[in-house]
Amino acid sequence: MKSTLLICGVDEAGRGPLAGPVYAAAVILNNCRPIEGLNDSKKLSEKRRNYLVLEIKQHALAWAIAEASAKEIDSINILRASLLAMRRAIEMLPIRPHEVLVDGLYCPDTGLPSRAIVRGDSSVASISAASILAKTARDAAMLLLHDTYPQYGFAVHKGYPTKAHLVALRMHGATDEHRRTFRPVRAVLQQEEEMKRISSN
Repeated sequence: MKSTLLICGVDEAGRGPLAGPVYAAAVILNNCRPIEGLNDSKKLSEKRRNYLVLEIKQHALAWAIAEASAKEIDSINILRASLLAMRRAIEMLPIRPHEVLVDGLYCPDTGLPSRAIVRGDSSVASISAASILAKTARDAAMLLLHDTYPQYGFAVHKGYPTKAHLVALRMHGATDEHRRTFRPVRAVLQQEEEMKRISSN
């Protein structure tokens, strides 16, 4: 009997925001239990994503979600942090895949055969599933962050550099969850340092 090739789809969410972790998910779909309607998470409504999350978690052979913190992003840069989160998700899978398919241009170093696929989140079902898990997990984390820092509006913009977020950042300064190496955050921190220097003279 021919053994089934276990293909793992991987994607991340949250490379562009100024605050919060970057999330990644890894999914091995069950060919005997296909899930209808999988697509790039950004092309789906929130209601549809939340429905598909339940379908993925119920019917996939295996799935895992991992993150890299804002501090790790500042320490190693956003690309490496994204790949780190991806590697963590793959390593958390309860079964080992035969091949890893990753959305984008780069693959995490896992020792497994891997391929990067541009726009894979729209063309490969397992990557679409991973993009949905990663985005919904990150959105949920940003809602929790909103409870801690309601003045920033994380529940609305999820940490992305919207006009409202930039205004709040200038008004309230950076939190521990802001990515200090990202230009708008760095500019606010430099301005704060400058103000301190002027006031101490």
